[in-house]
Amino acid sequence: MGAGDFQTLLEGAWVTIWISVIAIAGGIPLGLLLGLARISKLPVISQIVTVYISIGRATPLVTLVLFIFIGLPVLGINIDRYTASVLTLLLNTACFNAEIWRSVYQAFPRSQIEAAKAVGMTKPQYFRRIMFPQMSFAAMPGLVNEATLLVKASPAVAVIGIVDLTRVTNRIASQTYEPLPPIIVAGALYILIIAGMVRLQRRFERRAERFASIEG
Repeated sequence: MGAGDFQTLLEGAWVTIWISVIAIAGGIPLGLLLGLARISKLPVISQIVTVYISIGRATPLVTLVLFIFIGLPVLGINIDRYTASVLTLLLNTACFNAEIWRSVYQAFPRSQIEAAKAVGMTKPQYFRRIMFPQMSFAAMPGLVNEATLLVKASPAVAVIGIVDLTRVTNRIASQTYEPLPPIIVAGALYILIIAGMVRLQRRFERRAERFASIEG
């Protein structure tokens, strides 16, 4: 494996990073909305979202990306392969994130909510000022874990021609007839990507802990 192959692997890694980052950035807030909608007091909304989340979590990524890239044009909705890839990953991770947010919300101490109501805070006010900061801190490990799983599942988008890290690895292995070197390099790159995400999580947690100690 030469320098050109290594450069190609880096380019594939970059594709993996940016489609994953966009999907994660959109999937976290969408998951929050879905999680809150699932426990909504409106039965119709709650049931619809519950069914959607169940289907989303049970559907393989390969099936979902094929449906979005091939099925949507049949309905008159045409999108390019990169948009289809990001949308697939976003919708998938949002379903899992929804369950993380829901569990964190339901575990939130009711006493703090009652105290906020007692001082005259409206629901949007105490959610924004009291609940959401604490929920974000509590949900962070689960959200980061889901993000790492998404990165590892992202090679599914190669089925529609996305030249990501895994697809590049397969191409180099088939061209050079030496599969081990590109596989080792690709594995190292995946480890670096995921390690970077975990490092960001730990930095966020340390800052949140310092902020909490100052506030306390």
